[in-house]
Amino acid sequence: MRVLMTTWGSRGDVEPLAGLAVALRGFGAEVRVCAPPDEEFAAVLGRAGVPLVPLGPSVRSVVAGPKPPTAEDAFRLARELVAVRFETLTAAAEGCDVVLATGLMPAGARDVAEKLGLPYVLACFHILGLPSRYSRPGRRPGTPSPDDETDYRKLWEQDAQRVNALYGDALNSHRAAIGLPPVENVRDHVLTGRPWLAADPMLCPSEGRTELDVVQTGAWILPDDRPLPADLEAFLAAGEPPVYVGFGSMAAHAPEDIARVAVEAGRAHGRRVLLAHGWAGLAAVDEHEDCHVVGEVNQQALFRRVAAVVHHGGAGTTTTAAMAGVPQVVVPRIADQPYWGGRVAELGIGAAHLDRTPTVDSLSAALATALAPETRVRAETVAGGIRTDGATVAAKLLFEAVGKKVLAVSR
Repeated sequence: MRVLMTTWGSRGDVEPLAGLAVALRGFGAEVRVCAPPDEEFAAVLGRAGVPLVPLGPSVRSVVAGPKPPTAEDAFRLARELVAVRFETLTAAAEGCDVVLATGLMPAGARDVAEKLGLPYVLACFHILGLPSRYSRPGRRPGTPSPDDETDYRKLWEQDAQRVNALYGDALNSHRAAIGLPPVENVRDHVLTGRPWLAADPMLCPSEGRTELDVVQTGAWILPDDRPLPADLEAFLAAGEPPVYVGFGSMAAHAPEDIARVAVEAGRAHGRRVLLAHGWAGLAAVDEHEDCHVVGEVNQQALFRRVAAVVHHGGAGTTTTAAMAGVPQVVVPRIADQPYWGGRVAELGIGAAHLDRTPTVDSLSAALATALAPETRVRAETVAGGIRTDGATVAAKLLFEAVGKKVLAVSR
């Protein structure tokens, strides 16, 4: 079986596909992944033994400017991504048996699959974009809903209108060019009535949260056996477990002066601090030996050896920290991140710092919750219930989707 997977988004949209690719290859499938041409993403897929087929602009070129992207930037990017999906995926899908899409509203992926007569699967890593009678839609570029509107049904209708404004003209123009009829509701067309949810059921429960027939597989985790760098091992061995602070691919969205704030908040608790450089460019604030800066590392191994993880609330980082049984402080910035912060607080495995501008005092207060002994106990308990077979579950479902049997043993 040959599987084409595609995404456009942050590392949190790419690494799960690498995890699924490992599971698929274990069952004998061939995998192709079309994703943004960022070097970091190519390296992640390389660990799974899958080459990256470039799709669209690099994410870093879009998000790492001095200011966050504007609404005009979003509309321009939407049109560009639709066009490159039709071009890139049509070529990449040659000889494939199924197309799986995820990431930023992958308009165009289902349409290429439709033209080629291939099964199509939409996967997501959280539930915020799924229409619901129980919650409001997230923010999108375009005409906002009225402040006094409280009817969730109307709010989701307005959300669909915003998606149409972003993608509709471009999508239907390309569909017409290949002989397909127009789509009236782009969002629901992309999502299908049966999307897959690649998130842990304990961290992100789906039952009763949407009207769609969600297939929840569990998170798609890429196994990581890379050793930690020698200098990091030396830092870890030189004292008590530090507080880890990282904001992943948040660049223009990272809190201002967060490195200094985090170091001082950690010191207020007598803790050393480990800063992850990341796209936010976190760096040491002085020459004291109680702070160390790391680049790309094995978080699965590292998180088991820290006192707490302070992060932006991406789905991947939240899941990795939860698996490690380490308390968390989530400082959400955009998109689904407030949701993950809320779940961390609800589960009692850490704190959500919802104020977008942390101070030394406010972050220190959140750390007090995370560093409390009872939070550590709760985090370790929750870790025992996190599913680790999500990628295997999804791989088997893909074989079923194309009517092929899964091999009994991996090879």
